[in-house]
Parts: sequence; structure tokens; C-alpha cells
Amino acid sequence: MAQIGDETLCTASRVFTFEESNNKKELLSVTIPEVLDPQYGMYVWPCAVVLAQYLWKKRDELRSKTILELGAGVSLPGVVAAKCGAKVILSDNAQTPMCLENGRRSCEANNIHDVEVVGLTWGEVSPDLVLLPKLDVILGSDVFYDPQDFEDVLLTVAFLLRGNPKAQFWTTYQVRSADWSIEALLYKWKLNCVDVRLETFDADKSELARSTLPGNHSVLMMIITLKTEDV
Repeated sequence: MAQIGDETLCTASRVFTFEESNNKKELLSVTIPEVLDPQYGMYVWPCAVVLAQYLWKKRDELRSKTILELGAGVSLPGVVAAKCGAKVILSDNAQTPMCLENGRRSCEANNIHDVEVVGLTWGEVSPDLVLLPKLDVILGSDVFYDPQDFEDVLLTVAFLLRGNPKAQFWTTYQVRSADWSIEALLYKWKLNCVDVRLETFDADKSELARSTLPGNHSVLMMIITLKTEDV
């Protein structure tokens, strides 16, 4: 059980174990508390496991990097990045304090005590957004869920990349519609996009991190950067 304000929520923990296929002794296990009340739906989505797998594969590059996770929710990618030695900032909608509390709870469950949790609303250039430190990587798992939010997400990402022109936005998304596209918005905000094939980081399988996620869901990954002339 978890207490948030006057509400007592039903929670359960899910364990994810990331390992090298050729070295079972090199592994990382993280525990993510999930809120089971369907009203909130605060649990790990397939995209988060795929992005966390990418972070695990890039773990040697993450040490001492500063990483911001957007729309973090229960924060599996951010927690993995922190456990791999990165300085991590978790963020979610400033108007949903329960989501922010989820990030804090996940950090506590994994004995991480130096992660900042901030409220950032996509599409808003708030003081908290402006005052962020220099970033090396921005993370977002399943942030391209509702087409109504796509431009707000990319506005926030473009703002961050212009302040951190060498940074990259690592994002995973689930294919839910053949009409899904952000190509026009990438052009508008002067952003480049490169697809990352899942087999290049051992994520092309139905079970990852000793879990049943992502199952049979179609999850893809891409890296978004500023167009070269803007760097």
C-alpha cells in the first residue's frame, strides 16, 4: 500500500533484471512499484522496458552523464540510468503530483537518493524547465501516445536541445496506428530523427529483463537531435 495525500493506493512491485547474453554474471536488477488502481494506470509500459534495455547496453557511456527523463511515470529507464552511474532528473506533468510521487517511490525502492524529481508540463516553458542543468541525454518512453500531445512533446524537446545542442533525445514508442507520424513536426522544429533497430541492442524479443514485456507489442526506437546546421 502507498499513501498519497488522503488516498491509500494498492501497489505491487515488479522486478526487471537486465543481463548480458554472453555473461550471466553481469546483470542489474531493479524494482519498480506499480499502482494497481486502473484509474491511474501507473505501471510499466512495454516501451519503458525497451528503452531501459538500450540504457543497459549503453551503460559504460552513461557514467557521469546528466540525463532527464520526460513523462517518467514509474521511471524504469531513469532508474536504470541512475544505477548505471548517470546523474538523473525525473520529470512528469507538473499538474499530476501523483506521477511525481511515483518517481520518488521508484528511487526509494532501489536505494537511489540523489535523483531530482521536477514537474515539467509538455509545451510549457516554465521556470523549472529553464533552470535545468546542462543535459547530455533526454529520455522519453511512450511519450508519443496521444497525437494531441505530439507537438507539445517536440516543443519541449526542441527547447531542451537548443539549450543543449550536443544532447540527444532517446525515445521508444509503440506502433498503434498506421497514420502515426511526427515527420512534419520534426521538420517544423528543425529536428533530425534516426531509427535504432531493436536487434542492435538485443531488444528484438518478446521477453526482456526477465519479464513478459514487451510481449507481442510493436515497439520502435529513435534518436532525435537538432539538425546539423543548428548545432
